[in-house]
Amino acid sequence: MTGHEQWLLRTDTTTYAVTLGGDGRWAELAAWGPHGAEQGPSPMDRSQRTHFITPADAAPAEYIPYGLRPFTGADLIAGQSGGDRGSWWQFTGATADGDRALRLGFTDEVLGLHTTLCYETVPGTDVILRWTELTCTGERELRLERFDSAAVNVPAEGGARLTYLAGQWSQEFQLKQLELERGRFEMESTQGSAGHAYAPWLAVQDAAAPAEGTTPTYGIALEWSGNWRISADAEPGGSVRVRAGRVPHEGAVRLAPGATLTAPRLACAFSADGLDGLARVWHRYERRLTGDRMSRPRKVLYNSWEATGFDVDAAAQLELAKAAAGLGAELFVVDDGWFTGRHDDTGGLGDWEPDPAGFPGGFDRFVDEVRALGMDFGLWVEPEGISPRSKLYAEHPEWVYRLDGRPVTLVRNQLLLDLGRADVQDFVIGTFDRLLGAHAISYLKWDMNRPPTERGRPGGPAGTEPEHLDLDAAHVAGYLRVLDHLRTAHPHVTVEGCAGGGARVEHATIARTDVVWPSDNTAPLDRLRIQYGYLHAHAPHTMSSWVTDARGVFDPRPRTLAFRFVNSMAGVLGIGADIREWTPEQCAEAAEWIARYKDVRDVVHHGEVHLLGSPADPTCGIQYEEPGGGRLVVTAWSTGVLDGAPLVPGRAARLRLRGLSPDALYTDQDSGTRYSGAHLLHSGLPFAWTAGHDAELVVLARQ
Repeated sequence: MTGHEQWLLRTDTTTYAVTLGGDGRWAELAAWGPHGAEQGPSPMDRSQRTHFITPADAAPAEYIPYGLRPFTGADLIAGQSGGDRGSWWQFTGATADGDRALRLGFTDEVLGLHTTLCYETVPGTDVILRWTELTCTGERELRLERFDSAAVNVPAEGGARLTYLAGQWSQEFQLKQLELERGRFEMESTQGSAGHAYAPWLAVQDAAAPAEGTTPTYGIALEWSGNWRISADAEPGGSVRVRAGRVPHEGAVRLAPGATLTAPRLACAFSADGLDGLARVWHRYERRLTGDRMSRPRKVLYNSWEATGFDVDAAAQLELAKAAAGLGAELFVVDDGWFTGRHDDTGGLGDWEPDPAGFPGGFDRFVDEVRALGMDFGLWVEPEGISPRSKLYAEHPEWVYRLDGRPVTLVRNQLLLDLGRADVQDFVIGTFDRLLGAHAISYLKWDMNRPPTERGRPGGPAGTEPEHLDLDAAHVAGYLRVLDHLRTAHPHVTVEGCAGGGARVEHATIARTDVVWPSDNTAPLDRLRIQYGYLHAHAPHTMSSWVTDARGVFDPRPRTLAFRFVNSMAGVLGIGADIREWTPEQCAEAAEWIARYKDVRDVVHHGEVHLLGSPADPTCGIQYEEPGGGRLVVTAWSTGVLDGAPLVPGRAARLRLRGLSPDALYTDQDSGTRYSGAHLLHSGLPFAWTAGHDAELVVLARQ
C-alpha cells in the first residue's frame, strides 16, 4: 500500500476503506469489515516484490482497465475502433460526502475516456452500492468490450468458499458451495434476464473458516434485469477478487463523443455472522428497497391457474372465488386464458381484451361479483409476449425481435416484443392504463415465458445499425420504465414479478414490484429447497408461495396439507390448488392455517430471520423475530425419515433457536409451554414428528 489519502465509507456496523495504489494510477481496497477494521496494517497489503506479473496485476484494485492490468483480469476493456485495446489512466480527483458517498475520477487523455468509480452507503443497512460511469471525452467513438460495475476484493488465506444459487426451471435457487483454492469461477446469463440457471448473487468466505458462526462473510448482488456475468478469481498469494457486470448482447457497446455509460449498481454486503448473518443484511436492504410499501399487508391470494388452466369462464371462476373467499383469501387472481384468442398457448398474446365468450355477462360484472365476496381482483399478464396469430402481430410485425433474412424461433409458441423501442413501451403502458382504468383491478402478475432469441432490430433509422445498438440495455430500460409508470400512475396496484418462475429475480425488479414468484414448482419438498436458497439472498416479504396439490418433481415423497401451508407461510401465502376438489376437512384446516398466517404475517415479513438447519437435515426451520422481540415465529418441517417414531421410543427432534436473550422467558401461544431463552438456545424447541404431523408453526411470546 501507499501513503495516499484514505477514504472511509461507514454503514451501520461496517467500514469500507479505499486508498490509492500504483503511484495514483488505481484505487485499492485497504479494509472491509466491522468498525475499526481499518485501524492497522491492511490484510490486503501485497506490496512485496512480484514476479512475472505487474504490481497492478497483484493489487487489490477496486477497478482497473486492461492496459494497466495485462495478466490477471481487467474490469474494463476499452479502445477506439481500429486502435489499441487498453487504457492507461491517471487519478484526477475525489469527491466525498462525509462517510456516506465517494466518487473517484480517472482520466485517459490519449484514449479520451473519463472513468468515475462511485460508492454510496444505504442507510439502515450494511450495504454499499458501487457502480462505474464511463464518459467519452475525445472526438472519436469508443468501443467498450467489457465494463464491469465493480470489483470486490476479499482476503482469504485458505482459498475461497463460494456460495451461489444455481438450478434450472422448476429447480431455481439451489444453494451450492465450492472451494476455490486457485483459478476462476464464473457464472452468467445471456437470456435477457437473471435466468433460471444462476442468480446474480454470490457470497465469499475464507475456506479455512466455518460457513456459519462468527465467520466474516462478503456478498454481492448485481442490480440488472438483463444479461450479466460474475467471476471470482482465487489469485496467487491468498486473495480473492470478484468482478460483476452486465454483458452486452452485441459483444461490445459503442460510446459516442460526449456520451456517458452508467454501469448497473452492485450491492456489496458484509456480515461477521456467516451466511445466516449475511442473509439478514440482504433482508434489511430489500425492505429498504420496498420503502413505504412495506406497510401494506401482503394479502392472501388465490390463483386459478392450476384449477382451470386456459379454460377460463366466469361461472367456473366464480365457483372458485366463492370457495376461496370461504377459506379467508383476500385476493382472487385470474391467470392466463382470460383474453381474446387465448384458448391455448398458440394465440392471444398481445390482444389484451377480456374474452366476451368467457365473460358473457360482461367482464366488469364478473369483477364486481368477485369483489362482492370481499376480495380484491387481479390478472395475469405477459406484456412482452406476442403470438404470431394475434391481431397485434398482424398490425406490427416490426415490433418483434428478428434478423433480416433469418428464420424466427418460437419458444412456447410465441415471440418477444422489442421493449427497447419507445413505441412498444408506449403500447404496453397504454395497455396497462386502459385495463387498470377501465376495470377494478388491484393486482397484476407480470410474467415472461421466453428469452430473446433472434435479437435484432432491422430496418431502423440511421444510427441504429446493429453495431450501434445496445439491445439488452434498451430492453431493460423499457422494462423498468413500464414498472416505474405502474408505480406512479397506479400506486394502488400490487405487482408480482415472474418469468417462467424465478428467472427475473434481482434488485432492479424487487425495487419495483411487491412480490416475486421464485419458481413454477410448488411441490412441498422441492419448494422447501427452492425457498431455503431464495431466503439466503432475498427477503420473506418478496417471496410469493402457493399451496397446491402438486406432486414432487425431484423429491416425490408425500407431505401433508399442513406441510404445504407452513411452507407457503414462510413468505407470502397464496393458494393455487383446485379447492373445489378439497374435502370439507381440508377446507376447514386450510381456513385455520390462513387465519394463523394473518396473525403472524407482520412478524414473517418484518422480522429478523435465522435459517435453522437446511432441507438436507431431518428437521429444519426458520425463526422470525418481531421487531422489538415481543414475538418469535418458528416454521418447522420434518424433511427426513422418522427413525421409527412413534413406534419406537425416542426423543423429540429439536431446533436450537438463535439470537435470543438467555434470561428472557417465552410462552408457546398454543400449548402454554414456557421456555427460557437459555433452554431454546441450548436444548432447542422440541417437535414430535409423525407421518401425519410433519410441519408446525410455533408462536412464542416473550414475557
